[in-house]
Amino acid sequence: MWRQTLPWLILLAGCSKGPEADLPSISSARSLAAEWAMLNQQAADHRVTGNFTQTMRSSVHEQLQTTASGLNQPNSRYGQEIRALLAEPADAPSERLSAHARALKQIEDSLESA
Repeated sequence: MWRQTLPWLILLAGCSKGPEADLPSISSARSLAAEWAMLNQQAADHRVTGNFTQTMRSSVHEQLQTTASGLNQPNSRYGQEIRALLAEPADAPSERLSAHARALKQIEDSLESA
């Protein structure tokens, strides 16, 4: 009996969706946070137009929402970090957005090395 059950257990374990399955989403959120930080720095330095800034901020926010909604483990540490990023105002200081990007990078690195 055990010999018949073991292959199914192995197959089931291989199909589990742990945090590693969310690595692409974490990477995407980290990249979006960094882009948003750079955009806000450019806007603060008056290097981009207001219309461009508004359009890009909206696009980044929409992509982050899509990323967050697709997480396999939304209540994880990285899910919380992405929600915290989404809660930031559009004109958040670039340093704060960069801090979110760094936190996501640390999580990403720890999952990749696990």
